[in-house]
Amino acid sequence: MERWGFLLLPRFSMMAFFSAVEPLRIANRIAQRPLYDWTLIGLDGAPVTASNGMTLLVDCAVVDAPRLPTVAVCSGFDPDLWIDRALVAWLNRQDQAGCRIGALDTGAIVLAEAELLHHEEVTLHWESLPGFNERYPHLRTSDELFLLGERRFSCAGGSAAMDMTLEMIARRHGMALAVDVSEQLIHDRLRSRGDQQRMTLARRLGSHNRRLVDAVALMERHLESPLTLAEVARRSGVSSRQLQRLFAETLAQTPAGYYLGLRLARAATLLKETDRDVLSVGLVCGFSSASSFSRAFRRQFGYSPAALRQGKVGD
Repeated sequence: MERWGFLLLPRFSMMAFFSAVEPLRIANRIAQRPLYDWTLIGLDGAPVTASNGMTLLVDCAVVDAPRLPTVAVCSGFDPDLWIDRALVAWLNRQDQAGCRIGALDTGAIVLAEAELLHHEEVTLHWESLPGFNERYPHLRTSDELFLLGERRFSCAGGSAAMDMTLEMIARRHGMALAVDVSEQLIHDRLRSRGDQQRMTLARRLGSHNRRLVDAVALMERHLESPLTLAEVARRSGVSSRQLQRLFAETLAQTPAGYYLGLRLARAATLLKETDRDVLSVGLVCGFSSASSFSRAFRRQFGYSPAALRQGKVGD
């Protein structure tokens, strides 16, 4: 029987946790024998509240946790709040004892702070990747759904945790069992690690107009040094007037407004997930000054970049 430990940090992602643990439970039921067992671990042994407000009892505190062959760090919002010397020391002791340690979504930040990702590639949610890359430029990242290494594993969170666990079951007990588990979960197919995290751009936009898709793709690739709208139009193969019409008819926005929204969304992510100062975030998102950045940010979100950085607004 394979034993797992799930380290639940406050405000962890309940969906990612259940997506990881339910395939293990169902594998046991289908096999009619205990293939997997799991222990829930909390920082201090007290019940842990997830990001959705639900609270789970845990089996033990970190200091009382047994040696485990596999540990998954489950976190969500603001994992930095819970990282301290004791947690880092515990993770390193588990690693030195041969434990395979992995992360669900922002659990990757915990592993990075514990210096457990050297020479390892890691993935996490697409929204968190830019901030992670800014913070840990020396680490290799991927935008794949999940990664399974010999000593490390990681996934993008959400339902990607299910795909990762199903792949683990397939490798350990065969594809037939993994398919049976997937069908019990009404999971229509076993997604591979290389499947896209996000919907295709065409699906997100609700349009297959190649010119529009090309224009938005150009905008997404040029957030730090924004292109002029004339350049976006030229590279997309349309006139400036046609570009305006495409955005108005399909997205009910102007190209300029849409482009600004992309840049400000990236700025909000960097403010929440990196230590860059407000001016630096503004510059890296294509604003020429802190004042112009702050004005645009406040108009978009209703509060200042500083308020978001200081945690004075909700998630």
